[in-house]
Amino acid sequence: MSAQPPAVRIVVADDHPVVRTGFAELLDTQPDFEVVATASDGAEAVRVCRELSPDVVLMDVRMPVMDGIEATRRLAGSVTTGPRILILTTFDLDEYVYDALRAGASGFLLKDVTAERLFDAVRVIAAGEALLAPAVTRRLIGEFALLHPRPDVSSTAALGTLTPRETQVLRLIAEGLSNPEIASRLTVTEETVKTHVSRVLGKLGLRDRTQAVVTAYESGLVVPRSRGPR
Repeated sequence: MSAQPPAVRIVVADDHPVVRTGFAELLDTQPDFEVVATASDGAEAVRVCRELSPDVVLMDVRMPVMDGIEATRRLAGSVTTGPRILILTTFDLDEYVYDALRAGASGFLLKDVTAERLFDAVRVIAAGEALLAPAVTRRLIGEFALLHPRPDVSSTAALGTLTPRETQVLRLIAEGLSNPEIASRLTVTEETVKTHVSRVLGKLGLRDRTQAVVTAYESGLVVPRSRGPR
């Protein structure tokens, strides 16, 4: 009989006590989760995460003392260390969320998310994957990249280290394609795509696909589509 994998250790950071307690209690219903601490602001979240080294942080964006963006930046500054950050937000088209993704968050969820969607998201993040919902995440990134173009010189320079094939893979990631879809588009194996994706992330110093999408837009490799009349 194989040993059970260790529980995913979670910190919940939100300045509203009811929301914070509600998410913590909900997550604790899962046998493979352990909520190790809660925090009422970003500074407290950074402190408890450095003390307890959780796997995943559910991070509200707008908090007193230190907001979730700065807390994310401090916790997700390393590619290999630090917890995965899952942003909680009320509105999906929120510039705060965009800035949190730029700071290193692996994805975001609306606060009215269903329990099952929340559980799935935490497991995906804990496994080291990005919570990249193409339609929502690309729309968010595209909207704010279009409104506030901010060419990132370091990102643009880093793109020069990619091979033509790796650049092509990055474009397809930014389009929201999954590994199987990229493999089909390029007529290669999924394993080959995984290798390319790993090399792209490594060369650009990125944690996951979400940061790859942000970098593709920030560097100008992918240009947001102009919005037509609404």
